[in-house]
Amino acid sequence: MPRATLFGRPLPDGGTIGVPATSSPYFNRSEVLRGVEWWESMGYHVKLGRSVWAQDDYVAGTPELRARDVMDLFADPEVDVVQCLQGGFGAVEIIPLIDFGVIAANPKPFCGYSDITALHVAILQRTGLGTFYANGLMGMGWEETPQFNKDRLLRILRGETTGEVPRDPDDPYVRAIAPGKATAPICGGNLHLLVRSLGTPYEVDLDGSIFFFEAVEEPPWIIDGDLIQLRHAGKLDDVAGVVVGDMKDSDWSERHPEWPRTKSLEDVLEKHLGRLGVPVLYKLPLGHGKYLAALPLGVTATLDADAKKLTIDQPALVTDSTHQRVDAKRRR
Repeated sequence: MPRATLFGRPLPDGGTIGVPATSSPYFNRSEVLRGVEWWESMGYHVKLGRSVWAQDDYVAGTPELRARDVMDLFADPEVDVVQCLQGGFGAVEIIPLIDFGVIAANPKPFCGYSDITALHVAILQRTGLGTFYANGLMGMGWEETPQFNKDRLLRILRGETTGEVPRDPDDPYVRAIAPGKATAPICGGNLHLLVRSLGTPYEVDLDGSIFFFEAVEEPPWIIDGDLIQLRHAGKLDDVAGVVVGDMKDSDWSERHPEWPRTKSLEDVLEKHLGRLGVPVLYKLPLGHGKYLAALPLGVTATLDADAKKLTIDQPALVTDSTHQRVDAKRRR
């Protein structure tokens, strides 16, 4: 069962955000500059990795460059938080090139979502470091990113990591697909990337965990297939609960008219998740929708489907004194 055993420290006043481009590159230079200027307007510094300005079609430079940036920014004593440039495509390519010992020796908050799922899974499994499913640098400067996302991530990075995960401010409706209550580590990310991990050395481990997933622009039949694949691989056999986040543009629409008749997205979720015998909660703002409530991964959480709540119980960041106590225990 994946569980965080290593934690970064909160972002200090005037601290530095280190940015690697692990996946896709920027398109317009201002997409990067907007994010930098937002952090600077909040009193922080930004250190950009060399990969940020690299462009190799749909990836930000060679896999060697992108992997080196991740390791260098974790090892850099001036960097307090490692925030990926954005998702897209390419993170899976750099996993074999990363020295996870460097990350374990320099635990820091690590942020990103979507394609960054591959790195969240690998980092938790190889180091035990708790990470954060949250906006990347470009998301902080994007004109359509709501203040909700920025405020939530900043509060978490400054140390407010526990408590109830907030609902969508515009549509607070949350549905319990299956009743019950469970307390366990929360793991997961983008459904497509989790399925892609199967059969690899960094295959996602969901046993005993609260399984979180989200998707974007995947019609119901694709979601159906992904959940069938996870079920056939035994990944749903021992989950303690399931949290389904924002499934943006993943229901039937004129954009996905492949079948004259189709199940709805909720039909598919009910089919696969409603019969697991564990609590299942749907529609928290976790994913590619307008709102993304930064979510700690690897830490203990409580899913109460009856109360329609997901609460983070275990702090995902620790103070220097806590680090000293943890290090002392390891030396014994």
